[in-house]
Amino acid sequence: MPEQLDIFSHSADVMRRNDVIDALERRDAAGARAALQALAAARPQDADASAFERLTGVLETASAAPLSRLDAVAAERRALAGDITRCAQQVWGRGADAWLRPLWQALAGRSAALPFEAAHAEDHAAALWLQAGDGPHAAQAAEAIPSWRRIPAPLSWVAEALCRQDRLDDAWPLLAELAWLAPARLEALLRRLDDPLLRRLHKQFGASFEGSGSAADLAWFPAWLLIERPALATRIGLAQRGQHSAPERVMRLLLELLGLERQGRHAELLQQRRALRDLHPALYAAYMATR
Repeated sequence: MPEQLDIFSHSADVMRRNDVIDALERRDAAGARAALQALAAARPQDADASAFERLTGVLETASAAPLSRLDAVAAERRALAGDITRCAQQVWGRGADAWLRPLWQALAGRSAALPFEAAHAEDHAAALWLQAGDGPHAAQAAEAIPSWRRIPAPLSWVAEALCRQDRLDDAWPLLAELAWLAPARLEALLRRLDDPLLRRLHKQFGASFEGSGSAADLAWFPAWLLIERPALATRIGLAQRGQHSAPERVMRLLLELLGLERQGRHAELLQQRRALRDLHPALYAAYMATR
């Protein structure tokens, strides 16, 4: 009989825990608080009690009021990315993202009226929409920033938003511009994205390009791509002109070379090949190896 009572007790505890989780999943703050109190009365040392308490408190204090200061956004973002995420992962494991998504959406919406500041880039609505997994809203928020294609953060956000919508073709020009403007940010983006083609090309570039081995090498990624994947010329050629850096000049020279090849203009082709050799001998050798 004692063993049977233990089974009943265990079963009751599981039901009480499930009541808490069910209320949390329904985002029922009052229901979660009542179920948590019942669990605490029967099992005060429950291993997930502190996580349940934190997540219930999140529901109880949820607000739709707009935020007027970026430091307030930063505080809420850090809490959401920190202990709130850890508690959700403790309760749901990999399924935590689904519960967290509305919180990121709410924070993005509450910060929508605030301007972009480079020192608070992570607290801009576009970055928060990306955390919520909402590419269209992220791109819309980033594109509202004046001169966004000249600023690394919003340029990266729009490129990421397009990639996450399976619109890599549209993202290629932005990825090229980001390579010239902020190669370290492109490095971080390529590592974050789960696109098989981008992952493969990034790996091939790292293995074959003769550079310093640092993220700065990625400034040459668009030029290298035109040698490795000349079919991308139409898309990459849409990149807006930047600061006329050496990596950009080499890429545009390669675009010209590909056009001269199609047109069969041999004298100009030889002249431009010599120009490529003078600008970047390693890329010239890689280009000639495919001819």
